[in-house]
Amino acid sequence: MSGHGARARRLRRNPIIRDLVHETDLHLSNLVQPYFLAAQKNVKEPITGFTGVYRWSLDLLSKKIEIDLANGLKNFLLFGAAHSEKKDELGTEGYEEKGLLPSAIRTLKERFSDSIVLISDVCLCPYTSHGHCGLVKRTTTTLEIDNDSSLQPLGEMALVHARSGVDIVAPSDMMDFRIGHIREVLDNNNFTQTAIMAYTAKYASSYYGPFREALGSAPQGIDRSTYQMDFRNSTEALRELETDLAEGADIVMVKPALAYLDVIREFKERSPVPVAAYSVSAEYQMVKVLSASGLVDERKMALENLTAIRRSGADIIITYFAEFIAAEGWLK
Repeated sequence: MSGHGARARRLRRNPIIRDLVHETDLHLSNLVQPYFLAAQKNVKEPITGFTGVYRWSLDLLSKKIEIDLANGLKNFLLFGAAHSEKKDELGTEGYEEKGLLPSAIRTLKERFSDSIVLISDVCLCPYTSHGHCGLVKRTTTTLEIDNDSSLQPLGEMALVHARSGVDIVAPSDMMDFRIGHIREVLDNNNFTQTAIMAYTAKYASSYYGPFREALGSAPQGIDRSTYQMDFRNSTEALRELETDLAEGADIVMVKPALAYLDVIREFKERSPVPVAAYSVSAEYQMVKVLSASGLVDERKMALENLTAIRRSGADIIITYFAEFIAAEGWLK
């Protein structure tokens, strides 16, 4: 045996000592629960391939959030979508004042006021007939995403959400310059207190499958690799970080989370604003499938994954497990 000072196991000897010296905490205040909206009343609609996740009608979602609040969960990210017959090339339904998402924001804020934080998804893909996050430019032989013409509808959508009372808008489209444009639109309309959570490094990922089913937003014609990031790159993410900060982002995000812990760490070391990470649908579903097979303990694996994301530097974690963590007291 060499040395007498290197016994790391001394501080692992029992649970109380391990709690005394643990380095990373996970709290409900760090977590955001995403919810998908349904236009009908009295609807809690299961989503194919997305265990325990539903499309909620506003009446039932309001009751669900009341339960979440009682369980200590206060932060929510809302996703709307248009029915297929209302989708068009411009995503018009996405920035209608009477649309599904603005209506939900108004109703929930009227009921819960500042006892909850509401974050709204700002993107065109749930409302466009082509399923892309920006407007398309077509020729006889090609289809491409027109970055600059996409900024106006994204700004209009953010403004509608702000007028409805949302606390934070979350542009998830990955168009260049959209953070600056949205900040300018909000400020020019006296919504200087509405914060922007930028999807700063959103990768073109295989981890989004169940989510696209939830919104019916599978892209047509071309994939999203021309505007979402290449998973082989991390330095590129730092360029995106620098740009979003300069344009006025209040929170910056990395999506997905587990496969990009290195990027989260890089953001944390460089960002003067909070860093969010989106633990996406396939990260959630993999745990659910393994748990259903009896191969893993769902609670232990979910908390291990989320703690790893927190340990890497995330101040905020968007996760479909948040409601279960709150309801079942997993952090107690």
